[in-house]
Amino acid sequence: MIDLLIKRDASLKTELLSGLTVALALVPEAVAFAFVAGVDPSVGLWAAFFVGFITSLLGGRPGMISGATGAMAVVMTAFVVLYGLEYLFAAVVLCGLIQITCGLLGVGKFIRLLPHPVMLGFVNGLAIVIGLAQFEQLKTNRRVVYDDAAQAFEITGDWLSGVGLITTVGLILFTMAIIHFLPKLTKAVPGTLVAIIAVTLLVNFTPISSVTVNDSVEEMKALAAEKSAKTQVFEEEKPGLLYAAVDDRGHEIAASEVDATAPSDASQRIAGRFAIPAIPLTLESLLIIGGLALTLASVGLIESLMTLTLIDELTETRGSSNRECMAQGLANMVSGLFGSMGGCAMIGQSMINIRSGGRHRLSGVSAALFLLAFIVFPPLWQAIGLIPVPALIGVMFIVVIATFEWTSLRLWNKIPLSDTLVIVAVSAITVMADLAIAVASGVVISALVFAWQKSHVIAAETSDADGVKTYKLEGPLFFGAVTSFKEIFTPAEDPQHVTIEFGRTKVYDHSAMEAINGVCAKYRELGKEVTLKDLSDDCREMIDRADRIMDVNVHEEAAQVAV
Repeated sequence: MIDLLIKRDASLKTELLSGLTVALALVPEAVAFAFVAGVDPSVGLWAAFFVGFITSLLGGRPGMISGATGAMAVVMTAFVVLYGLEYLFAAVVLCGLIQITCGLLGVGKFIRLLPHPVMLGFVNGLAIVIGLAQFEQLKTNRRVVYDDAAQAFEITGDWLSGVGLITTVGLILFTMAIIHFLPKLTKAVPGTLVAIIAVTLLVNFTPISSVTVNDSVEEMKALAAEKSAKTQVFEEEKPGLLYAAVDDRGHEIAASEVDATAPSDASQRIAGRFAIPAIPLTLESLLIIGGLALTLASVGLIESLMTLTLIDELTETRGSSNRECMAQGLANMVSGLFGSMGGCAMIGQSMINIRSGGRHRLSGVSAALFLLAFIVFPPLWQAIGLIPVPALIGVMFIVVIATFEWTSLRLWNKIPLSDTLVIVAVSAITVMADLAIAVASGVVISALVFAWQKSHVIAAETSDADGVKTYKLEGPLFFGAVTSFKEIFTPAEDPQHVTIEFGRTKVYDHSAMEAINGVCAKYRELGKEVTLKDLSDDCREMIDRADRIMDVNVHEEAAQVAV
């Protein structure tokens, strides 16, 4: 079995230690993203196990780590409030089916067509998002408050100060120093794992105090329960309130004491146990889960395939994008059937794995199995709970530094301005909106810039001989070049016979055909004859198919047919 998971030239010890390091970093991330999605921490932890194990075992990119992610969690938040957990699990299952279909149809290969500036913007934006998320851990005195603009409750806190801030920053810098300098002394064990253990021992066996993973999880649980209880009270009272009184009542509820004890429900799905999602098998249910499933599938595949491409570049190897699509889909299907929230590739944990020496399937599989052990065995979970949060913040800051493409900052005056704008735009949209919108926006911007640049390339060389004026076109003819194409011709001034040669150009789309038809129509209105010459085979085939909407003459000598 080991031979299937790890190549003979790899180190078993390195893969296992790297897996353990990743597992330690997965715990707080999975818990945090579960709260973002509005579900119990166990839902996020089991998702991290199922998605991480299946994609590591069957996916197309050895060494890449998958689990519960923020990109997918933020999409789930409102849906869980509106429809509940069972509809969420059904949507995750459908999301998996969509992703498997994409893999079977070969959609994954199109990720290779993404412009490099979009890739740079994605990497930089995601690094910034990961970095900003760590600063939220530098808050204390967290509480539930009411947001007037959103008319909803949110969790906020005060920034650390004084001794608490100095201690936390010191532990973060100590963690980062170990990770940075230890590999210069020895590579026998991953620096990240050593840093986590060292800071944990320092906090638990010295007077230095710090917030631990267990403290953070318990606090988040309490705050999440309080937020849920206050939201329920607010939503029940809101319909009966005057519009002017809504915000005042929201602030009153936020400041009040509300019973935040979660009600017991024997029918509540237990995460990690198999069950078909309990929703009605109707068209209405399909429509409810369909939109979320499509969004989750899109976000998950984009983030996974972009991360795959990044890992390919870092390791100078090539993964299988279509195989990764199918593995992600299977992982999400299983995740939904076992009562967890699904997920996709995680660039932060993938970078930790690569940095720790994990290159093969064993590192990802072992990370998932270590995580399962943490979930199933209480003594291990208690041990994980002792890890100081600043140690994990330090790990993620190292990931941010390694992820950000610092070379892109030196490219601004060495590459076209349009590419620089794409990098900045994708980075900014990734931070302000989400990954899917950022990547789509980057592709659209790049396509529009390309179309604009190529629209000015079309040109013509003219000549007159024996009463025939010849236009020798050069450059691509497509929707963006139509205006420039039309401006080339002067029907009123040209002789009775005109020839247009396409030997050095190509007709790409319907807009181009319509432009050709329009130019020929202008000449016909003046009683003049136009002949098209040297059309390529595919251009001629396109015009032949459009014979009902085009009225042009095609020269026959170059194996062309008159229309």
